[in-house]
Amino acid sequence: MNTLLKQLVETHGPSGFEDQIRDLILSEIEPFADTISVDSMGNLIATKKGQGDGFKIMIAAHMDEIGLMVSHISKEGFLRFTNIGGVSPLILTGNRVQFANGTLGVVYCEGKMFPKEVQPLEKYYIDVGAASKDDCPVQVGDAASFKREFVAQGDRLTSKSMDDRIGCYVAIETLKRLKNTPHDVYFVFSVQEEVGTRGAQAAANGILPDIGIAVDVTATGDLPESRILAVDLGAGPAIKVKDKGMIAHRDLVRAMRSCAEKEEIPYQLEVFEFGSTDARSIQISGPGSAAGCISIPCRYVHSQSETVDAKDVENAVKLLLSLLSGKIDL
Repeated sequence: MNTLLKQLVETHGPSGFEDQIRDLILSEIEPFADTISVDSMGNLIATKKGQGDGFKIMIAAHMDEIGLMVSHISKEGFLRFTNIGGVSPLILTGNRVQFANGTLGVVYCEGKMFPKEVQPLEKYYIDVGAASKDDCPVQVGDAASFKREFVAQGDRLTSKSMDDRIGCYVAIETLKRLKNTPHDVYFVFSVQEEVGTRGAQAAANGILPDIGIAVDVTATGDLPESRILAVDLGAGPAIKVKDKGMIAHRDLVRAMRSCAEKEEIPYQLEVFEFGSTDARSIQISGPGSAAGCISIPCRYVHSQSETVDAKDVENAVKLLLSLLSGKIDL
């Protein structure tokens, strides 16, 4: 697990700039798919044809990650930027970023070394070591991802961009292990989720699935003084019931729970009050579909140290395999 996951999480791929991560995933899944295509938005779509009269199922895991985009370069060579996705100023000062061409930068806040209050994004800049604007190795419009290495401490796995490279890992492993299914399964590694689940919407409008399942992360409620949430790290994948953007299809939730209980896979039920996933876009695309989500519990979401548990990841693969391998009653 760790070798592939390290490659996935450390690869550059902010929303709209997913080329490098798409190439990596393509090389990993090519021997296992019946067909592979890339649509005009950049979604990578791998199909596994079914051996029967099952459903058309779309599995979505987004390739993109949060990041920063250069909006201005000062005459001294410092970069001003805007956010790509949900970037909080709380995680910026002193952190490092990397551009597609390999250029590294340090993010810092103007003014005092230790400001008493959190500063808005416009107070921050990136230092790429340039002596002037003419010396700068990047340009306006270039995107940076955060630079942070993968760390494994027992079953606890920490890195930037677990959201949602861990979902990509689950989809890749499921595709590799899925031998026989009555369903036509479309594994979609989607783009631009962090800026509005745009890639999944386009893909779903093309595929028109009967069932749509996102594989993504969710926050946990097991941290000191955290908001009450019935999801703990290491207690199994979470079957989403509701989030801010969607209410999951009740019969699909029931089918997921039945698979987990039959295979003795630990699971949790998730009701999340903030945010949503690609499942929202799949649910309302085209004529609509029965949509749900398998969530990987994750601490410190949208930071450079997102943390998951390897047991939850493996059990998410088992749950998805069980669901796809048999009849689904809706």
